[in-house]
Amino acid sequence: MSNPDIDPPRLYAAREPIFPRRVKGWFRNLKWIIMAVTLAIYYVTPWIRWDRGPGMPDQAVLVDLANRRFYFFWIEIWPHEFYFVAGLLVMAGLGLFLFTSALGRVWCGYACPQTVWTDLFILTERWVEGDRNARLRLWNAPWDAKKARLRVTKWLIWLLIALATGGAWIFYFTDAPTLLGNLLAGQAHPAAYTTMAILTATTFVFGGFAREQICIYACPWPRIQAAMMDEDTLTVAYRDWRGEPRGKLHKGEATKSDGGAKGDCIDCMACVNVCPMGIDIRDGQQMECITCALCIDACDEVMDKIGKPRGLIDYMALKDETAERAGAAPKPLTKHILRPRTVLYFTLWAGIGVALVVALFLRSPFDLNVTPVRNPLYVTMADGAIRNTYALRLRNKQGDARDFTVSVTGPDGAVPPGVSLVLEGLPGAAVGVTADSTHTQRVYITAEKASALAEGGQAELTLWVEDATDGQRAHVDTVFHGRSE
Repeated sequence: MSNPDIDPPRLYAAREPIFPRRVKGWFRNLKWIIMAVTLAIYYVTPWIRWDRGPGMPDQAVLVDLANRRFYFFWIEIWPHEFYFVAGLLVMAGLGLFLFTSALGRVWCGYACPQTVWTDLFILTERWVEGDRNARLRLWNAPWDAKKARLRVTKWLIWLLIALATGGAWIFYFTDAPTLLGNLLAGQAHPAAYTTMAILTATTFVFGGFAREQICIYACPWPRIQAAMMDEDTLTVAYRDWRGEPRGKLHKGEATKSDGGAKGDCIDCMACVNVCPMGIDIRDGQQMECITCALCIDACDEVMDKIGKPRGLIDYMALKDETAERAGAAPKPLTKHILRPRTVLYFTLWAGIGVALVVALFLRSPFDLNVTPVRNPLYVTMADGAIRNTYALRLRNKQGDARDFTVSVTGPDGAVPPGVSLVLEGLPGAAVGVTADSTHTQRVYITAEKASALAEGGQAELTLWVEDATDGQRAHVDTVFHGRSE
């Protein structure tokens, strides 16, 4: 026996297996819908095709690490546009803050991958071994042929789900049909097999055996959710002023909902038996609670059977506790959700989203970068003219080859007198760039002898690039070094 005065506190409690009972109700149906939608999106998305033209990948969603691109249907993100990805990550974080502030841990209870795959694994377990009581009997039964058959069957199905999960992940990083053929033929890259094996193992262990342990010990979110919640946050709670004192109920006996002294809770343990975290919501707010609301469905079902009002366990705000204890009506739902904190989170979230959309539609279909060649700063030609050299880097983000015309202007928008522009190796001022590629071109700008640019010091110039197909233009400001420099 441990001595609390001598032994240090234990940071980890040995896992006790949890066998959630099946429950029906509004929140359970909502979880089924979200599980089906999220799993369908995850497994199906890599197989959706999207025609981008010849020579371009036709996978709708693709993270092309080899070519450093991210494709999302009609959107193509280049490495220098990573701010779009960063913006989406910031929006995801603010979204978590927003939903947690308004509705508690709804992400954890409904859409978190750990929750979704755990639900799927529990569904499989229930299908193979039976509901809660049957699984409990099987767990306590000695090993025999039946137990071994059921366990092996369940584990094999879990393994197939985990294998599909790991396989679906790697399909996002290369052409899915091609990779599948290579995987089956044993010709895929070792990195594909390694990644698939790691994700298969983690899904199998996390969804099948660790389950609630991941939420309690591995996930940081339960420990920071308190900072995101306040007394106006709607979360799953037990109305103890209505349910206590709990106990068995005799036919016709009055309870608090009928004006009696006895609580409505009959201590049936239905809320505990359906909880995937194995906690008792009647003990109050707990770190382990993921607000999946299955206890609400279970309790409402019992209340219907004994003829008592629903809502003994419900989504509610702690601020309403005092009012409800006194018999007053709770605040309207909108007043709990629309408050300064949630409005601020939503404003920031929406603002970033609008900014990303605007930036997406305003971005140019081609990019350019100009770097003056400074060794030497300028070259004096045989006729006394001064020539500067520039490295023009032109990126064509279109799905077809384009011709681009290069020109130069001064600060006033006009071509400076005595200035000419030549592209190295090309007869004119136009350069062709193949589809979805970057081209580097040397540009020579020459100022005639005795001209203001040739005889002066450092002067400002602007290089313009125009798409010959659609007339879109872009420019970069640079400088010209004259003889005085």
